[in-house]
Amino acid sequence: MDTIRLSIVTPNGEIFNDDVKTVTLPGKEGEFGVLPGHSSLISSLTVGVIVIEKANSTEAVAINWGHVKVDEKSVDVLADGAIALTAGNDSEIAKNIEAAKVLVNSVKDSNISVASVEAKINSFA
Repeated sequence: MDTIRLSIVTPNGEIFNDDVKTVTLPGKEGEFGVLPGHSSLISSLTVGVIVIEKANSTEAVAINWGHVKVDEKSVDVLADGAIALTAGNDSEIAKNIEAAKVLVNSVKDSNISVASVEAKINSFA
């Protein structure tokens, strides 16, 4: 088993559902990576960027907050707000990156450096 199924769902519907090699999540205690065969866990997610490694590409989704349920075969993210940073053409990506900055700046969590999240978002521009 060299992939794990990742789904990212918001109140507006599913924005990602595919098999991935790894996923890095913005956990409350810091970023953590999930590989196929990961032990089961449930965690809160904080504002940040989910980095998705697929076989031939890297994708990224900015979230404001949410929860994740992990087991050996799947990673299920429930996010309050999420914006894909890497999907679409260049102008759509640019628009999404600006929207993602608005999303992360709407979060009032004093423990999070919005500047570092913005820097990560910009890295996908």
